[in-house]
Amino acid sequence: MHKGYRVCRDKRLAPTKCNVDNLPNASIMYAPEEEAFFKTGVFRPDPRHPFVDLSGRRFRIGKVEGKKVIYVKCGVGLVNAAAATQQMLDLFDIKGIIHFGISGNANGSMQIGDVTIPGQLAQTGLWDWLKPNATMEPNDFAQFDFKSYNDPKGGENHLGKVGYSTEQFYSVAGEVNVPQRPVWFNITNNWLHVASHLQGVKLDQCANSTLCLPEKPKLVVGLKGATSNFFIDNAAYTQFLFKTFGVTSLDMESSAVVMTCLSNGYPVIAIRGLSDLAGTQKGDNTIRLFGSLAALNTAKVVIGFVKSLPINHVSRF
Repeated sequence: MHKGYRVCRDKRLAPTKCNVDNLPNASIMYAPEEEAFFKTGVFRPDPRHPFVDLSGRRFRIGKVEGKKVIYVKCGVGLVNAAAATQQMLDLFDIKGIIHFGISGNANGSMQIGDVTIPGQLAQTGLWDWLKPNATMEPNDFAQFDFKSYNDPKGGENHLGKVGYSTEQFYSVAGEVNVPQRPVWFNITNNWLHVASHLQGVKLDQCANSTLCLPEKPKLVVGLKGATSNFFIDNAAYTQFLFKTFGVTSLDMESSAVVMTCLSNGYPVIAIRGLSDLAGTQKGDNTIRLFGSLAALNTAKVVIGFVKSLPINHVSRF
């Protein structure tokens, strides 16, 4: 029987970082639907200390392609993602975080089954909900006006409009207690460079023997992504997000993971498989049909990325 650890916090204890047999070089965080990663069989649990339990989460310790990793499910939404990320950074002596999951697609040049590794991510769910005739707040960088979507056209809409507010970003690289107000959070450049050489990863085209995509999926590196606490299945709003922000992936966790890593000064990358068209499709959302395929393709890219990291030099990236 493998021995794991359950961690209990005690305010009397000085904060320390776990380094179980000097194991964790990189950390992998995944959204709850991404069981495909385990099914690949590439994760090899540490025979002595295969996991640590903390605050209801299991942090699995092991190796992927010979690289030391810790693997955890962050859960749905921004709070879960930020909390799990901060726990990972505080508890373990890691070099960086690889975050992955599936997402909706707002970009007409991308298809279901494709995998995107964004170069930039924005949090598009921090709103100032305003009256119809109100002016935008100083920290708002875009606005969504509900009356523009009246049908028939014309007249006011009592829902007013939404101003997209910038985050208050506190960072080890910034002035203490003085937040920056960025719109976009940049993925670690050197890790993006590693990802740009993963085009040879073979992605699956079929969810099963009878359900296949019309085109072979592809990996695209360097696009933009948006995160909010919303599962988006609405054509008008998806088209607005693409037109206004130029984003491809629409998910519920990535920007929180990236923002938390950058705040603490750690390398980070986000990898998302496109499972649906976020409401622009005809008929029902396709996440139930192609979610597992998108997850599998995402897992393949994650494995390829981990394999490409130098075994003893993860900290360089």
